[in-house]
Amino acid sequence: MASYYSNRLHGRRMSDGTRYHRDSLICAHKKYELGTMLKVTNIKNGKSVVVRVADRCSGHRIIDLSYAAAKEIGIIRAGVAMVRVEKYEEEKGVPFRNEKKIELPELDYEITEKDDDFTPEWMRNSTEQSKTNSKKGKEHKGKEPKDKKHKENKKHKEHKEHNKKNKKQ
Repeated sequence: MASYYSNRLHGRRMSDGTRYHRDSLICAHKKYELGTMLKVTNIKNGKSVVVRVADRCSGHRIIDLSYAAAKEIGIIRAGVAMVRVEKYEEEKGVPFRNEKKIELPELDYEITEKDDDFTPEWMRNSTEQSKTNSKKGKEHKGKEPKDKKHKENKKHKEHKEHNKKNKKQ
């Protein structure tokens, strides 16, 4: 026979030192050690819940469940119910293991040798451009149009004359 904790016990200390919370999946049991996981099944409807033993129960009941655990197996309305209690053993297998073998594609890494000339494409493009620009620059170097040189010299002379006038004043 199983029952569940009263809401008045919410927040009180339990035998394992924790406080009772009505939304926790815990129970009180006479025999099992504190911390043991139990699977409780309502015999009438077949619903089950896994709870942790956190307290000792007194009286003639086998187990006292938290409100949340009692709600899970559907004994809130009746208040008490016939249940089957068994120690819950977790499976030690790999969780969510895929039984199908996964085939991975073979990857080609294009490994280069030490002597291979490896220049990334972005560098090749910039290198080619700089070479063409430097060739163009060499062609024009020292061959500036006479008009341009003449204008620069004229501006320079005008600037010098302006500075001389300002110093005299």
